[in-house]
Amino acid sequence: MTTRLAARNLTLAYGDRIVSRDVSLDLPDRAFTAIVGPNACGKSTLLRALVRLLPPATGAVLLDGRDVAAHRPKVFAREVGFLPQGLVAPENVPARRLVARGRYPHQHLLSTWSVTDEQVVEDAMAAAGVTDLADRPVEELSGGQRQRVWVAMVLAQQTPYLLLDEPTTYLDVTHQYELLALLARLRDEGRTIVAVLHDINQACRFADHLVAMKDGRIVAEGPPAEVVDASLMHEVFGLPSLVMPNPVTGTPMVVPTV
Repeated sequence: MTTRLAARNLTLAYGDRIVSRDVSLDLPDRAFTAIVGPNACGKSTLLRALVRLLPPATGAVLLDGRDVAAHRPKVFAREVGFLPQGLVAPENVPARRLVARGRYPHQHLLSTWSVTDEQVVEDAMAAAGVTDLADRPVEELSGGQRQRVWVAMVLAQQTPYLLLDEPTTYLDVTHQYELLALLARLRDEGRTIVAVLHDINQACRFADHLVAMKDGRIVAEGPPAEVVDASLMHEVFGLPSLVMPNPVTGTPMVVPTV
């Protein structure tokens, strides 16, 4: 396994409240990593540290062996794209213009908007299924439509690493699976995907690498078929369950027995 992005002995905190201690993680390159666990277990906090939004109290996040804090912001933004939760669009901004903001890391002081930029935006909107929303103000869209516009913006950033915090929020079940299938295709094309997911069955179906967290620590990690079983579901989620092969994909499928 090769990895360019890694966490080493992280202690993560908000003020005096410590969320995680001594967390280390290697994110496999050109793979789809799903981070799962109960609410408030540190998943989103870990993601914020990986993208430089939360400086570690101790330890470091490394990209190509260098502390991410040592990378220039625009250079880092050309390597790592991030979709957080709870984004709010500026008023009266059409969807196309919001998606175009994803091209900011690729713009330079003397550069102008190019045919390439325009094509990337069009391709990102098509991939996210929002081409027909291009001229509509984002605040007028439904929650699911807005989420897909934000996804398009991050796709337009064209980064080797794509980190997403609960990207299926607000999406109906069809769009959830379409988005996860899109992320899997991007993985197949060579990108590295890291996503916080709540649905364990979706994580098992689409991810190559699963990280299970509880109480700020990593309980287990590895291929879903090797780590997801009834014991893990009970330890992490307190959920009695059976784990059996998905009849369509053969990946682990969790069936609650409560």
